[in-house]
Amino acid sequence: MGSNSVVWGIIGCGDVAEVKSGPAFQKCEQSELFAVMRRNGDLAKDFANRHNVPHWFDDADKLLEQPDVNAVYIATPPSTHLNYALKALKVGKDVYLEKPMVLSKEEALQLKTAVNNSNQKLVVAHYRRFLPMYIKVKELLDANTIGEVKFVDLRFLQPFDFNSRATWRLDEEVSGGGYFHDIAPHQLDLMYHFFGNYTQAKGIAVNQSGINKVDDTVNGLINFKSGVQFRGMWSFAIPKYLEEDCCTIYGEEGTIELSFYKEQLKLKSKNTNREFNFKNPVNIQQPMIQETVNYFLGKRSNPCPVEDGVLVIDIMEAFTKDNL
Repeated sequence: MGSNSVVWGIIGCGDVAEVKSGPAFQKCEQSELFAVMRRNGDLAKDFANRHNVPHWFDDADKLLEQPDVNAVYIATPPSTHLNYALKALKVGKDVYLEKPMVLSKEEALQLKTAVNNSNQKLVVAHYRRFLPMYIKVKELLDANTIGEVKFVDLRFLQPFDFNSRATWRLDEEVSGGGYFHDIAPHQLDLMYHFFGNYTQAKGIAVNQSGINKVDDTVNGLINFKSGVQFRGMWSFAIPKYLEEDCCTIYGEEGTIELSFYKEQLKLKSKNTNREFNFKNPVNIQQPMIQETVNYFLGKRSNPCPVEDGVLVIDIMEAFTKDNL
């Protein structure tokens, strides 16, 4: 261990850390996983034993006290993100923070101020930016493959038991407001990544089914500064046979069609009809974590700064809080 490596502690070694992210901290170059924390000490110990992590804790403050740890990955439910991030920054740890970054615009601005007033670094875990399919989409757009982009249509329609294991996502005080707040951050961040900043966002959020206490249907519109128009519909209260996961980007000369849970995109134009297939890494956050390590070591710019997290929270609130 030393100044030439990032030595990690994980706060919240639950389902997300099990495969998507946790092992990647050991696989990335110049990266080591020193300790994990979970409030249930038995589960923290079990995770550490199975993943060959030297140390485990049931108290986040104890992990943050470790002098060997110079960065933390915060993978707890969103209601604790701000508190843990502020503590980590205060004691001199860099932060890799799960999405949604925080619960509200107010919290987002508070975190932004803290980062700007700190000597530490913070990256938001919008990891899809560095997955092969989305790199290809960006490449096609930058090459003007479908001409000038006019609008985007996103439909993400799922049954109410979309993720029955994660019941905390249906507690607004913990998650921010249901499955939309869990899924949409990635999708909205990609729209920003592809099309840049926006001038206006509006939406409507309702609880159509009444099955849970959170809104299960969200309809949102975005006007990007580039002139691109976005329309998104999310529902988590439809019959399974009607489920849909489709995002189509319309240009003057063709379309790019993709699904967020499939590793395939379709490129269509007057002279082209192609399919591209991709394979994500087993530990799907590994490319983003490597870029984060490189940023923490001063080798590159921030792969997803706090300002981008603020923008995503702004759009989510425009869709769900500031209804048309």
